[in-house]
Amino acid sequence: MSGGNEARRAAAPPDFARILVRATNWVGDAVMSLPALRAIRERFPRAYIAVLAKPWVADLYEREPFADQVIPHTARPGAGDWRGKWRLARRLRQGRFDCAILLQNAFEAALLAWLAGIPRRMGYDRNGRRLLLTDAVKPPARGEIPRHQRFYYLELLRRLGMVYDLPISGAIRLEGAAEARRAGLGKLSELGCAGDCVGVSPGAAYGAAKRWFPDRFAEAAAEVARTIGASVIVFGSESERPLCGEVALLTGQRGVQTWNLAGRTSLRDFIELAAACRVFLTNDSGAMHIASALGVPTVAVFGATDAAATGPTGPLARVVREPADCSPCLLRECPIDHRCMARVEAARVARAALELLK
Repeated sequence: MSGGNEARRAAAPPDFARILVRATNWVGDAVMSLPALRAIRERFPRAYIAVLAKPWVADLYEREPFADQVIPHTARPGAGDWRGKWRLARRLRQGRFDCAILLQNAFEAALLAWLAGIPRRMGYDRNGRRLLLTDAVKPPARGEIPRHQRFYYLELLRRLGMVYDLPISGAIRLEGAAEARRAGLGKLSELGCAGDCVGVSPGAAYGAAKRWFPDRFAEAAAEVARTIGASVIVFGSESERPLCGEVALLTGQRGVQTWNLAGRTSLRDFIELAAACRVFLTNDSGAMHIASALGVPTVAVFGATDAAATGPTGPLARVVREPADCSPCLLRECPIDHRCMARVEAARVARAALELLK
């Protein structure tokens, strides 16, 4: 079935009363799917909309008005936790949803909706799940839609007849940013940081190929902080503590007050603290997407990945990259000399951040 036929088939979807949206599993993807979630709310303004999300992304939706409820997806991945999946399916069945929109592409997402008895199950026809979907949508081919990942989720809705055209979606924004900033300023005060802060996220979950060098993060952050009279906060996961500790040490050695919060923040804490930062320096990562979506001036260093597909959005974001014949390679580890990152100088990143603050 072609995309056009699918759109005609669902040209006038019913006014569903209770909608379950299966969120994506990774923070960056979750941020890039926000325009689609907003579009669902606009199409079904009176519906009860619940978002089913893994615990590590659930806090992203807490302050967003498109969601009436966030349901934690606590079942473990894979075939080993059938009991947990069955318990979750029973809970979803109690919600009496009449439609499930699956932004996540996994077979398990469709299986769970089927086990929950949700009568309309909509998603891309991927990973062998066609028979579990009542509305199986052909995924867009390369070149059919704009490259940025946000359009992939919006195109699903277009092919389902829920939107008629891909919206000209500019900056992706978290609507709860102002409230998050107020909470973050309180947390900064508790840390002893009363003035402006430069946020730094030197990690990247996808792999080391996406990571700029710790000494250059420290040099750039220190330059920005000294120029604007700010402190520096380094963010990261528990596994990134050594990396973040190195950045914090090197920044402190440059005479800038620095806090290392790696492994010490929940996603909610991070959202609030990032919202309170004056500017944010980062790799291509979930932290980048959140900072940008909060409207915080964000400078992202790109090398192995494609900024046109997964970059931050809006006028308050800047991508810094240097040409390399092998970039973007999309590899987790660089097999040669990491030239795409080695060519990015700290002074250029600091300059980009200061220009955003003018």
